[in-house]
Amino acid sequence: MLTNVLDHLSLSVERYGGRTAFSDSTGSVTYSELDRLSDALGSCVLRYVENRNSPVVVFIDRDIKSLIAFLGIVKSGNFYVPIDRQLPVGRISLIFETLRPRAAIVSEKDLKILDQIDLKCAAISYEDGIAADPDRGALASRRAMAIDTDPLYAIFTSGSTGVPKGVLVSHRSVIDLIENFAEVFGFDESCVFGNQAPFDFDVSVKDIYSTLKCGGRMHVIPKMFFSFPAKLITCLNEQNINTIIWATSALRIIENLNAFEKALPESLRTVMFSGEVMPNKVLNYWRGKLPKVTYVNLYGPTEITCNCLYYRVDRPYLDTDALPIGIPFRNTDILLLDGDRLVTEPETIGEICVRGTSLALGYYRNPEKTAAAFCQNPCNDCYPELIYRTGDLGKRDEDGLYYFLSRRDHQIKHMGHRIELGEIEVIINALDFIDAGCCIYDEKKEKIVLFYQSAAACEREIMKGAGKSLPKYMLPNRFVHMEKLPMTKNGKIDRVALKEEHL
Repeated sequence: MLTNVLDHLSLSVERYGGRTAFSDSTGSVTYSELDRLSDALGSCVLRYVENRNSPVVVFIDRDIKSLIAFLGIVKSGNFYVPIDRQLPVGRISLIFETLRPRAAIVSEKDLKILDQIDLKCAAISYEDGIAADPDRGALASRRAMAIDTDPLYAIFTSGSTGVPKGVLVSHRSVIDLIENFAEVFGFDESCVFGNQAPFDFDVSVKDIYSTLKCGGRMHVIPKMFFSFPAKLITCLNEQNINTIIWATSALRIIENLNAFEKALPESLRTVMFSGEVMPNKVLNYWRGKLPKVTYVNLYGPTEITCNCLYYRVDRPYLDTDALPIGIPFRNTDILLLDGDRLVTEPETIGEICVRGTSLALGYYRNPEKTAAAFCQNPCNDCYPELIYRTGDLGKRDEDGLYYFLSRRDHQIKHMGHRIELGEIEVIINALDFIDAGCCIYDEKKEKIVLFYQSAAACEREIMKGAGKSLPKYMLPNRFVHMEKLPMTKNGKIDRVALKEEHL
């Protein structure tokens, strides 16, 4: 049994040593080179970090250097924490206060950041680290002590109090995830992954570690290409990318701009999406232009190691239909809870809760938030068993397929009716003239506010179109037209920014 993600790297080095593992716009690295460079950097980290399972920060770019740094840290027996150097210094400082890292891997471009934060840890030069002489004996000793519940990485997400939360994930959880992906979706050495997700976003975990397990190749697509779809499609074709695991918003860009009218990605065979509800209007555009591709809807928050449910799209859907989030992966169980009561009736709403080895270890140095989210299974009073409460509302149909409905805090009481804002958004996003839209409830004024992106303001058309499917009490009361909706760095509509600025 594998107990460490490095076991997959070792097997791929043995089988595919001379093959390219990772590439970006500036170069590439083979499996053997990846192994050698991460050995050198890991040995350097060992000289500064004596303890095991300690946090080591990496200031990331969209490049293979970041990936080498991740693996070097893992080889030292510690866990990595990716931090985008473009973040505001204040947020970086908050992360450092929570984390108290033992070391940070930096480049020359990070010196300005280091001058503005109270580092309180060793700053290890990436360039010096990969040039160091590897101490393979010391690395082997660290590897021999590893167990599968050791932490692999921490990813910081937003916190309701304004303090970021560090989700800590173990080797076992990631090993289970990528073994599921290989088994269910047939990932093998022929896979060429086109990485879209930033490395401090958990979607990238699937790209990175599926590549290492399968002996495939991962190309890091430049961020700017997602603003220029023609360049994006050219990149997909030049790199022969056949597998993409992207945020829904990235696929929406292609549909919004009708980018497939000029060129098609010729090698694609698997398209996976997650992060937000996929509008069927967007999915149907992709399916119409690339009908032979396999499409998979993935669901799951960072706290359960990326994904716990999947749906291989196997039939036509109308633009106004709800798309299932599917069935659980092996070794994962889904509970629908109404408070502490298990919901077993089909088509009945409950909070989506998860149990299994996919659960994260918790929030780093945050026992209160950890205890609130990772709690005892209320259906089991016989022995300790944790579940994760996602805060998402869902249901299961007669066929056993799960559906996401909305965030628990997106369920509102309006005009005497209980309403899921997500249901309104499905109908709005199905309208041909809407690029994207989201609803927020203004509690003070008791109004449903629709923020929408389109070529021009079209309130009357929205009311007419949505009125064909929604009762009057579910129609928006206020409309805010925007040329472009604000997005988070992870490619989701930034509802917090909309609420703060407009409500």
